Amino acid sequence: MPFKASLCFLIRMSKKVYIETYGCQMNAADSEVVGGILTADGYDFTREIAEADVVLVNTCAIRDNAEQRIYGRLGLFQRYKRTRPDLVVGILGCMAERLRTRLVDQERLVDLVVGPDEYRKLPGLLDNAFSGSKGVAVRLSRVENYEDIVPLRMDGISAWLSVMRGCDKFCTFCVVPFTRGRERSRSLRSVVEEVAMLLDRGFREVTLLGQNVNSYRDGSYDFADLMRGVASVDRRLRVRFMTSHPQDMSEKLIDTIASCENICKYIHLPVQSGSDRILGMMNRTYTVDHYLRLVERIRSTMPGVSLSTDIISGFPTETAKDHRATIGLLKQVRYDGAYTFKYSPRENTKAWELRDDVPDGEKGRRVNEVTTLQHEISLELNSMMIGTTERILVEGPSRKDEREWTGRTDTNKTVIFLRSEQKSGDYIDVIIERANSATLFGRSLAGQTAHSVRHAEVPQ
Repeated sequence: MPFKASLCFLIRMSKKVYIETYGCQMNAADSEVVGGILTADGYDFTREIAEADVVLVNTCAIRDNAEQRIYGRLGLFQRYKRTRPDLVVGILGCMAERLRTRLVDQERLVDLVVGPDEYRKLPGLLDNAFSGSKGVAVRLSRVENYEDIVPLRMDGISAWLSVMRGCDKFCTFCVVPFTRGRERSRSLRSVVEEVAMLLDRGFREVTLLGQNVNSYRDGSYDFADLMRGVASVDRRLRVRFMTSHPQDMSEKLIDTIASCENICKYIHLPVQSGSDRILGMMNRTYTVDHYLRLVERIRSTMPGVSLSTDIISGFPTETAKDHRATIGLLKQVRYDGAYTFKYSPRENTKAWELRDDVPDGEKGRRVNEVTTLQHEISLELNSMMIGTTERILVEGPSRKDEREWTGRTDTNKTVIFLRSEQKSGDYIDVIIERANSATLFGRSLAGQTAHSVRHAEVPQ
């Protein structure tokens, strides 16, 4: 799923660092890990690029347009560097590993290139960079999971928590196994302990993250065991997760989500295509029939569950018939939301060897058709919620109007309502009065504010 965030950190008393984060939620969590590492070494933070002695950009290499945006930002940072020659510019994350030679040696755009498994080396690399040395650290690891690092998080309501890294699926369109390495998981104990710390700091929601999070494994413990362990920390805590691979969505996990009341009834389940032929070429390891039976199992176990997905349009050799199959799948499943992308060839992937034969204009047309249909379905589903009462976790003021609160339902629907006596972190009941395809609007029910959720059934 797409994500953009900015986190900024200060370095020591005399040095300041600014970090920008692009890409997925995993990148946002990684920036917090970087902040934890630098803070432990005596660093601090700033929100102003102009004040920075070090600028770090945490990058995404999943799609070409993401890389192009980052190149644009590097051009801006180079202008700062011309007026301040001592400024250190570094690239972190997936793009760093993929383009290290081009970024440092050929185009000389950056001073540091640090891959996602080498963040522990940042303090030493920064010291060397201040002395004029270039630094590259991009080796992938089969063991690094940063479970002993305390991420630097600003206080808030919701926290991203990485529980595993890498991926073993090798989908033919995806660079993750090459930029983030193979799967390795944190211990269940370390995750539960971090969640308890977050709760003590006032967080009321955690999202467990992994490239394929439901393949998590700690000895005999699987992801369902981890979810149950996290949910049992405190019933006031909402628990979410992403992203799932349909092949690893087990009946045990579905039953665990259903039985624990504070595990949110929202599942992001990327399908990518509605064509079995294209799924085979993508190496997705499931068929449309398998996927639909999985959706049926989820919905029969959790009535009212919210589902979202990812769709790639224009994969090599995708025909009009393949595209119609995807449209048919959307109509059949009726997702609450979908993230749709034009296929983007990535070096080192198996699909890179295929001819990118769907014209860009046709890719765009297919994306627009998917997006238009999904907006219609989302509006219909959201409109059906008008008149219902939903339990909302208050997240804070609305971006558009500070007189309004924003929060989310258990099923991940954004709700806007007038502010009253509630505060961030409260659970309140809101009656839904109107809706569009992306947002619900309502009013809080006076006298029904709740500061805790009902107890979940969490076996010991």
